[in-house]
Amino acid sequence: MTADAAAAAPVAPDGTALRELLALAERTAREAGALIHDGRPSRVEVAATKSSPTDVVTAMDTASEALILERLTAARPQDGFLGEETGHRAGTSGLTWVVDPIDGTVNYLYGIRAYAVSIALVLDPVRGASEPDPASWQPLVGCVHDPAGAETWTAVRGGGAHLDGRALHAEDGPELAGALVATGFGYDAARRAEQAAVVARLLPRVRDLRRIGTASLDLCAVAAGRVDAYYERGLKPWDFAAALLVATEAGAVVTGFTGGAPGGEGLLAAGPALHPEVLAALAS
Repeated sequence: MTADAAAAAPVAPDGTALRELLALAERTAREAGALIHDGRPSRVEVAATKSSPTDVVTAMDTASEALILERLTAARPQDGFLGEETGHRAGTSGLTWVVDPIDGTVNYLYGIRAYAVSIALVLDPVRGASEPDPASWQPLVGCVHDPAGAETWTAVRGGGAHLDGRALHAEDGPELAGALVATGFGYDAARRAEQAAVVARLLPRVRDLRRIGTASLDLCAVAAGRVDAYYERGLKPWDFAAALLVATEAGAVVTGFTGGAPGGEGLLAAGPALHPEVLAALAS
């Protein structure tokens, strides 16, 4: 790296600034959560589809993201933004907000009370990149707000993870045979078939499996010990950006399926002792 490039590299805010940024994320997530929870009509309609007919968008997804974008832009106009519905907008600060306005849209569509607003702030390695890359970004703050369950998960890099102000400490986890493992499925039919085959091989080797349908809440559940592990393939950056920081700051290990950085090709979260066992099981 040249001296000019090093001088231009973005710098993470200090601890005080990070706490202020987390407060902004939490206020915004709670406001968006109130919008989607209190404003949910008795019958939610599909407004559009994306990757497949089962990958749906509701009017509330769009409204929630518009509110979040407005609040964050008003407070931090220099930052970038990456949202599930509106895509990427480059900033000048080297920081990017990564947002899922309703994680668990299908649950929300059907009235299943397991959905969340997810807001993360990450440090981009290259200022003005076309889109931040989860493999190289540095998560700084994260907030996952569950409006139906009235719970809010927060984390600051180096400052720990909390659930409604209570510090979280992920357990090592049991042996594989005693593990309660969460997972999720993609929208593509061929990928679902592959994922079903993995479930068929894994299920006899663990205590049981859970499929909640909201990646951010699954990761937060690992942080709180509500499940012992969570794995999924096909996630998008906004699905896990905030909750990944919650899980890692709580002490969980979060990697890809080959042990590297998590991303679309695979994400596995578990306690330090259990993680290698689940990783080996998935590899087999």
